Amino acid sequence: MLDLIPLLASAFILGLLGAGHCLGMCGGLMGALTFGIPPEQQHKRLRMLIAYNLGRVSSYAIAGFLFGLLGWAVEQTAAAQALRIVAAVLLICLGLYLAGWWHGLTYVEKVGSHLWKYIQPIAGRLLPVRSTAHALLLGGLWGWLPCGLVYSTLFWTASQGDAATSALLMFTFGLGTWPVLLASGLAAERVSVFLRKKNVRYAAGTLVILYGFWTLPGPHQHWLMGH
Repeated sequence: MLDLIPLLASAFILGLLGAGHCLGMCGGLMGALTFGIPPEQQHKRLRMLIAYNLGRVSSYAIAGFLFGLLGWAVEQTAAAQALRIVAAVLLICLGLYLAGWWHGLTYVEKVGSHLWKYIQPIAGRLLPVRSTAHALLLGGLWGWLPCGLVYSTLFWTASQGDAATSALLMFTFGLGTWPVLLASGLAAERVSVFLRKKNVRYAAGTLVILYGFWTLPGPHQHWLMGH
């Protein structure tokens, strides 16, 4: 279990660093969830937001488990090394994407659009959200929205070679996005302004790029771990 702590920390930080992108994808929905709820009823607002985000990260965990099965299936084969390389390259692409330096990851997002066209109409019927149960279900469906951030992290978690570990890492990654999305849903405009700053995006993107290079299979990992 102790071996998982660095991975869990990495997953949480990836979610935290990528939360600005999540805000762009789900920020409007955060406002829709709390639309019509008076500001003085903050507890109700928070309950709706927690239910939605719990459903969203649960869908990440399910996707993590499914991708983790792929990682487990190839763990003892030559394809395992290829999967780790793909995961590292996608993390580097994600860093470039978050910093706004290159948007090639949008092509990866198009792959998920084929599934999303079937899910979106169902999710649309849950709006406007009338209960926490609806918010939970909406989050569970919205978690399948095509997202380069999620896809990159999925490949990274799958490269661990264990379905349960992959699911746990994806759930933890989802938790990392919570602080920003909950704050945005509670009308914390300062958070949005802060995350849109170029220096913040550059710093987040650079950290993810460095982590992507670190996860690339090679002798540098043994050297770093030894020091």
